[in-house]
Amino acid sequence: MLAEATSDPADGAPATTGRDPRLQPLLHDLVSVVLAPTTALGGADGQIRPAGVQGLFHADSRALSQVVLKVDGREPEAVGHAPGGPGGARFVSLARWLGDPGPDPTVRIDRVRRVTPGRMDEEIEVVSTAAAPVTAAVTLELGCDFAPIETVKSGGSGTPATAEDGAPGELTWRSGNIRVTVTGRDADAGRDVGTDAAAGPRGTARLSWRVELPPRGRAVLRWNVAIDDPGAVVAAPRRPVEWSRPEAEAADHRLPRLLEQSLDDLASLRLTETGAPGDTFLGAGVPWFLTLFGRDSLWAARMLLPLGTDLAAGTLRILARRQGVRTDPASGEAPGKIMHELRRHESVFPEHGMRLPPAYYGTVDATPLWISLLHDAWRWGMPGEQVAALLPNLEAALGWLADHADPDGDGFVEYVDESSRGLANQGWKDSGDAVRFHDGRTAPPPIALAEVQGYVCEAARHAAALLEAFGRPGADRWRDHAGRLAERFRARFWVDGPHGRIPALALDRDKRPVDALTSNIGHLLGTGLLSEAESAHVAGLLTSPAMASGFGLRTMSSRDGGFSPMSYHCGSVWTHDTAIVISGLARAGFGAQAGELARGLLTAGESFGYRLPELFAGDDSRVAGRPVPYPAACRPQAWSAAAAVVIAHAAVGLYPDVPAGRVLLRPLAGTPLGAVSVRGLRVAGHEVGVAVGPDGSVTVDGLPDGLVTVDGLPDGAAAGTDLR
Repeated sequence: MLAEATSDPADGAPATTGRDPRLQPLLHDLVSVVLAPTTALGGADGQIRPAGVQGLFHADSRALSQVVLKVDGREPEAVGHAPGGPGGARFVSLARWLGDPGPDPTVRIDRVRRVTPGRMDEEIEVVSTAAAPVTAAVTLELGCDFAPIETVKSGGSGTPATAEDGAPGELTWRSGNIRVTVTGRDADAGRDVGTDAAAGPRGTARLSWRVELPPRGRAVLRWNVAIDDPGAVVAAPRRPVEWSRPEAEAADHRLPRLLEQSLDDLASLRLTETGAPGDTFLGAGVPWFLTLFGRDSLWAARMLLPLGTDLAAGTLRILARRQGVRTDPASGEAPGKIMHELRRHESVFPEHGMRLPPAYYGTVDATPLWISLLHDAWRWGMPGEQVAALLPNLEAALGWLADHADPDGDGFVEYVDESSRGLANQGWKDSGDAVRFHDGRTAPPPIALAEVQGYVCEAARHAAALLEAFGRPGADRWRDHAGRLAERFRARFWVDGPHGRIPALALDRDKRPVDALTSNIGHLLGTGLLSEAESAHVAGLLTSPAMASGFGLRTMSSRDGGFSPMSYHCGSVWTHDTAIVISGLARAGFGAQAGELARGLLTAGESFGYRLPELFAGDDSRVAGRPVPYPAACRPQAWSAAAAVVIAHAAVGLYPDVPAGRVLLRPLAGTPLGAVSVRGLRVAGHEVGVAVGPDGSVTVDGLPDGLVTVDGLPDGAAAGTDLR
């Protein structure tokens, strides 16, 4: 995903290029209320102010840029807010200038916000406990600028639009084929056209009510906004949530609480592609990425497989429909390639010199991840006919790996932005400075990332299993490909340096190993690239003090020259990244290391109100005390919310292989997570419960007939064996 947009030069001096030195707006202290594709972002006081990224957004466009509540011309004083489930929140404030004299407030305002797709409703409840009557004027100051999300992300805004007069209590704004209509029940509606301080900026409109409360009286004011946007490329699903909602009990009380909030957040991020309402995927995150992202949507669906295969099936089918069919350097499309990002129009980021087409394919890892999601969903019980229908797309994806993914023929998958207007880095760490040597130098492209080689090795093994099971040719070829890749990786990527012997982050343009120690190597666990001894060594590196912050896994070691705890990809902690490594460690048998990182995420989750952000600063927990926000991080975010499912699943250690008729059990026994039970996992459509006692004993119920449980690893398997 694109890092923060700025035109500031590297030495920190003011920009002199003539470009507007705008910065990406901060949002760490904002409250998001979302039911995709609609999101309200405002302050903890409930106000939506005409600044930064605040606003009501729908499908990549800002519908309202201002919603400010005033009582007698003054803003109430905020005292608290709380989430209200998917799409809901409550904000509590006081009007202390009204009511009885004395220290206790007697006029309270509860603002209950509910977002649904294409709509936001609010109830403003004014309650008086005063002994005397209370009279007040309540107003909502409203604005609309129709700013595209990429403009807002780059620090800009749209031109304020002027409301049209409508029916009593109604205001309407229009831009092209988008219409925004505000209606206030029993309200007076008006608009201002002046620009002086008293009247507000041009385009400001108002809803107003006169409230008269008897002693100990109350009034409820209602208003809503409806958005009609026929040009949106994403829409809300029309079906129930595709996954089960498990219930967890744990010795660590933070796990059930994190799981509960995360499941609410995941339910709020569900989307379909306009015109294809039968398939659901998860939008990547609020506010910047609430759309289809190949890598993000695939990883999120993969993390949720313990709750069912329907989301995975929908995600696979949507991406298969947009699989590349031609070679186009401008969009990055190639035959068989899985796309990166879908927008309604071209996205322009002047600060980066980037122009991304509406359907953009600039990702090197989505294609192997698509293959592995298909395989893993099959193992979890995705119906055979659904898997078979996607085998032509599997073969097309393998064609991309064979014919397009290794342009220089060195045996490794690499990337370079041929258009010069797309993402310079096309792995999950896609900021321009993400790939650095130990001394801090940036590696020149083309880049062959370590974890991508792991994804490709795993995808080749997974494809071989699918091809063989469904009677398609090519299984031996792809098994051999995986074996040869592992040999090449061992010979070229492992390096000796300041950290000892490590897998390099990448190979650069000149095939030099990029010798920084990074979290990328944790993605290699279980892919087939590491031996048992190498897996154990990597597990130790990942949980060393330089990598494990106490709140999760740093993206880069604190001992590397490029490290900064507030860097987007060079020292921060990414929730999903830590979760992927927890999963890999747990599958490979490193329960203590997995438990250590899981406890770090639980600690961070508690500090963030159990809504884990996309990323946060990589400060040491022993120094910082609590995690420091990364101020432009998405929250909620799909693969971050899915991390709670990863932790719960790793704790109980249930790894089904439905086609083979067995279920492997490998819980995180003996770790401080303690006893854990999870009910409501789903294997081949059956609800399953797993309980792990403090002594590591496991009880499983609800498995479908024909599945046999097996303790631990299969006979003769190494610790790096894939258990999914």
